[in-house]
Amino acid sequence: MDRALTEARAAAARGEVPVGAVVLAPDGTVLAAAGNRTEGDCDAAAHAELLALRDAASRLGAPRLPGCDLVVTLEPCPMCAAAAGLFRIRRLVFGAYDPKGGGVEHGPRVFATAPFLHRPEIVGGVREREAAALLRDFFAGLRG
Repeated sequence: MDRALTEARAAAARGEVPVGAVVLAPDGTVLAAAGNRTEGDCDAAAHAELLALRDAASRLGAPRLPGCDLVVTLEPCPMCAAAAGLFRIRRLVFGAYDPKGGGVEHGPRVFATAPFLHRPEIVGGVREREAAALLRDFFAGLRG
């Protein structure tokens, strides 16, 4: 989670919503890390999770990441949760819960739907206060 928070802080410094994500190999080494780049890339889908998952798969030369873990500072949205399932990650670890936009513990609860075949282990609330404070401070700064 340290590396994911570092990526989130870097995203905030670029004017992006401060979300960071890291993909860990089965042995725990970092395969890929990213922060949100939706504004900078002019791409609504350039969420930290998608960027990190794509980079990790590219580095491994495989479309799936079995045995790998995704660590992210905020509960993934439905799009990113579905992508994590499609990449077949082993475990999803996230920091802050997202009651408005989350897709794992809130909203559509992507992994609880019947047609979804792959369900990673879910660990939520890891360093929740720190991750939530980063988001809260970012949005307070925008409001002035």
